[in-house]
Amino acid sequence: MGNVFVLDHPLIQHKLTFIRDKNTGTKEFRELVDEVAMLMAFEITRDLPVKEAVIDTPVTSTNTKVLAGKKIGLVPILRAGLGMVDGVRKLIPAAKVGHVGLYRDPETLKPVEYYIKLPSDISERELIVIDPMLATGGSANDAIHSLKKRGAQHIRLMCLVAAPEGVEVIKKEHPDVDIYLAAMDEKLNEEGYIVPGLGDAGDRLFGTK
Repeated sequence: MGNVFVLDHPLIQHKLTFIRDKNTGTKEFRELVDEVAMLMAFEITRDLPVKEAVIDTPVTSTNTKVLAGKKIGLVPILRAGLGMVDGVRKLIPAAKVGHVGLYRDPETLKPVEYYIKLPSDISERELIVIDPMLATGGSANDAIHSLKKRGAQHIRLMCLVAAPEGVEVIKKEHPDVDIYLAAMDEKLNEEGYIVPGLGDAGDRLFGTK
């Protein structure tokens, strides 16, 4: 069963406070999201496998450790997910990046994939799906289905804030996917916004309304 991890590191919680604040401007908001994404990546990658290596320090030869070659893939959900990618790549520069763009048909309410571009070897990669907000869970659910349909085997979901409703959708639809959050919020309101949330992450990242 997929686990839910709320990353309560003091630096993550401190920066998340300013991300939530409606008085935080676009530039600062973008920088804070980038920083929190990097801190979250540090926690998410805690269980990556390592292997022994022998190197020469300026003093002597020594046995040490390097990553055991587990390939990472980052898959932001367009557009808001883009705001978290660079922060993760600062820690994992070799990670390949794919993109998934989805919208919901207003008549059928079914997801429509308007853009998808993925690394050719996604079945071999540990994929981190990235979206700042997990509200109803619809977009993340559709994106994960799209990845699985194309052969993805190992998927984690990374979000800044989530509503319990969205978390339940992912747990039900994708019990094999671990969810990593900076905060679990109270609920969704009537308009589908997370409460207390942080507003519309895409608009605040890109200065649009």
